[in-house]
Amino acid sequence: MQNPVSFYNSQIKNHTELVKSLYKTMSLLSILRLVVFLATVYGIYATFDNWQLALGTGVAGAAIFLFLLSRYTSLKYDRALHQRMVELNETELEISKGNFYERPDGSNYEDPKHFFSLDVDLFGKGSFFQFANRTTIKEGSDKLAGILLSNYTEKIIERQQAVKELASMPEWSQHYSAIAQGVSTEYSAISIITWLKDYKPFLKKFHLLLAICFSVLSVLLLILTILELTPMSLLGYWLLIGLGISAVYLKRISSLALYTGHAKDTFRQYALLLKQIENQGFKSHLLRQKQLKIATQDLSASAIFSKFSKNLDALDNRNNLISAVLGNGYFLWDIRQAFYIEKWISAYGQKVEDWFEVVTFFDAYNSLGNYAFNHQDFVYPEISKDEAIIQAKELGHPLLDAAKRIPSDLNILKDQFFIVTGANMAGKSTFLRTVGLHIIMANTGLPVCAETSSYTPVKLITSMRTTDSLTDDSSYFFSELTRLKFVVDTITESNYFVILDEILKGTNSTDKAIGSRKFVEKLVALSSIGIIATHDLSLTEIERELPAIKNYFFDAQITNDELYFDYILKQGVCQNMNASFLLKKMEIV
Repeated sequence: MQNPVSFYNSQIKNHTELVKSLYKTMSLLSILRLVVFLATVYGIYATFDNWQLALGTGVAGAAIFLFLLSRYTSLKYDRALHQRMVELNETELEISKGNFYERPDGSNYEDPKHFFSLDVDLFGKGSFFQFANRTTIKEGSDKLAGILLSNYTEKIIERQQAVKELASMPEWSQHYSAIAQGVSTEYSAISIITWLKDYKPFLKKFHLLLAICFSVLSVLLLILTILELTPMSLLGYWLLIGLGISAVYLKRISSLALYTGHAKDTFRQYALLLKQIENQGFKSHLLRQKQLKIATQDLSASAIFSKFSKNLDALDNRNNLISAVLGNGYFLWDIRQAFYIEKWISAYGQKVEDWFEVVTFFDAYNSLGNYAFNHQDFVYPEISKDEAIIQAKELGHPLLDAAKRIPSDLNILKDQFFIVTGANMAGKSTFLRTVGLHIIMANTGLPVCAETSSYTPVKLITSMRTTDSLTDDSSYFFSELTRLKFVVDTITESNYFVILDEILKGTNSTDKAIGSRKFVEKLVALSSIGIIATHDLSLTEIERELPAIKNYFFDAQITNDELYFDYILKQGVCQNMNASFLLKKMEIV
């Protein structure tokens, strides 16, 4: 694959040139529109004595003007699309430099009661979500968060293949995102789906026939009036009749138009996105499966959405006073368009949820593909069923700068439980989050920050950042006990990888030592797998009693009155603690 930075720079260059070219063409069209307008006005003035000729001149001029306007509008959309493409690539370059802390951080997805969402830098300031998220619609953001939180260990290879394929097509993914950014939707997808499912049509086929017949008679009457075979006053009376018929259904059509007026931007956006999905020849099973979900026997899903969007736009013309009066007075316009909308709802209202879900899926998975594209030096874990749960070489934290990242090897087997000791700031907590993110990313189908990785799928559960709750009237210690009980109850029912960081902090050192020991023994008795980080060296003595326990540590050295860390995981027990040294060094004591 292409180097990400080179790719983004080339994209910026190409799309910037297209933006400039389109601007020149739009400027020319603006001048032509002005010329046509002035020529039409002059033509009408010159032929004013012959109203039929003046009318023809006006119609011809209006037709040319509208064509130029349509072309201008189309180019304006294209130019805005290319401008968004420039911005997307500029954003990628900024993020690659570490400038992503002002992006949405997903903190609304944090849940203290979830298996791990609060503990492993998944959400919040400087989190994995904030770094990786490229979704453009709210539902896509929700979907991405759901994928990361799912703890789903089945079909990982399918997800890897989907991520790999999207990573190999960054231009398509960016184009998809740029289209999605082009429309600001007012209603959420779920509210639209609910409304469509619950909507009850009130117009029958008779109403469409009435509108068609009335329109034909209006056209005939207009022709007869132009030929001066009928008095012009008849057109006025006919207008009143049409407005009277439309008024009968005014309230219900207005109610329909009120909702669809807000939802039409969503349908326009989704029609464009569905078209992008339909036109791409996906190869991976998961992406093809989603693509087939929007396939229909007659029209494509994008064409169906596009047709509906045009019906909504047509009904929206009622907001123009001239269109509302003449359209309803001579063509029963509202009745006709409302019938088409209701017919669409009856035919496709129940299928919209599936189509929306596919659009949301690709919005979320584009973020995963983009992450993989940006990290081509990462490795997709080899999914195995060996004794090793994680066997990783040069495992590092994916959010740390590669130049500063110090990786470690990890080899943890089934039924093994690691006790990790180390001085303050030696890297214990970072290592725990590194392992947690490895599991989450591997389950998601993403490449992980390692040179090699063999992984037996396992669910994750953590207890690292317990907080007290004034709302629930809970002390810190009680909240921690509640979390630990949740851990025990959960792993009793299924296979989980447990990560704990300095448990029982809310009690005295003697109780903490005894309680921590009993809790680790309980976990081992349940044949659980995992890691606990602690400052309590007495906990490491369990290794002599239980074969499942393995001691590891992060070292700290004091040399020439300076503190040094190597941040590398080693087997054994830490012998150097640094709290007293730091208190003295910082002149606290």
